[in-house]
Amino acid sequence: MGSFKGHLLPGTLFLAVGAWNVWAAVARFAFDPAGFRLLVWNPVGGGSSGALRHLELYVIAGGAFLDMCVEVLYSTHLHIFAPGGGVNPAHLNDLEHGGMLLMFFLFGALALLSEKTRYLPLTEGALCVVLATAFTAELLLFYFHSTTHQGLEGYYHYLLVLLIGLCVASTVLGALLPVSFPVDLASGVLMTLQGMWFYQMAFTLYGPMRPAGCHHDAGRNIECHGQAAGERAEQLANFQLFVCVFLVFTYTLGCYAVAAAKYGHPDLRTKHSVEMEHRENSADRGGLVGI
Repeated sequence: MGSFKGHLLPGTLFLAVGAWNVWAAVARFAFDPAGFRLLVWNPVGGGSSGALRHLELYVIAGGAFLDMCVEVLYSTHLHIFAPGGGVNPAHLNDLEHGGMLLMFFLFGALALLSEKTRYLPLTEGALCVVLATAFTAELLLFYFHSTTHQGLEGYYHYLLVLLIGLCVASTVLGALLPVSFPVDLASGVLMTLQGMWFYQMAFTLYGPMRPAGCHHDAGRNIECHGQAAGERAEQLANFQLFVCVFLVFTYTLGCYAVAAAKYGHPDLRTKHSVEMEHRENSADRGGLVGI
């Protein structure tokens, strides 16, 4: 069983990092469409130096480490081992989450070592593989972990697993297609969407947005009164996911509009004009064929 705060913290990290990556991707593309290259993380402030350049990596590594400490140290109250020996079965769930967070901490730490030292030079493709491995660990955790959830809670986790799977796919594609703007943009969009869904799960399953007809039982699991209430709750979850997608889509369009107005490269306008001319010519040819 999760908690409200336990979903808000990772949701905040995914939302912040994803939203930053969306803006950075569209800004880099608008600035130089022809020279665009995918970046698995984006420096803050531009240039090759600056105090905030590696802020994203510090947020990833520091946030994952903080959340890992919460799961492994605070949530378990240091009762990691059972009195009779072995791991305490009451806290296996916390340790599972801690292992997942360890992978994201390793990604941030390895990226920092690659950037700030000469001992571990990693290419963008290699870092994409490391990040894809972290997402895969998250996918496996929630896929098998979600089988222990029943009803509405399991359905929300099922939708989360789908989003994580898309994050894995987009990150792997980033290693295979290093000059693809859509792939880079999709990675940021999916991370943002995953963060928003963590927020939605927190407010719906453990907060004030619990659907009508559903409640927490004695074991703090979500139960809905009858099949009709359960179906309505799942339909509400589908609608909430649609709203999250719409909000991320609107944010992405807004970022692109601002970036095009602020950094718009002449090649971007030229490319747009050529495509518009091609569409008009195609439409004219279609009209002639119709005649």
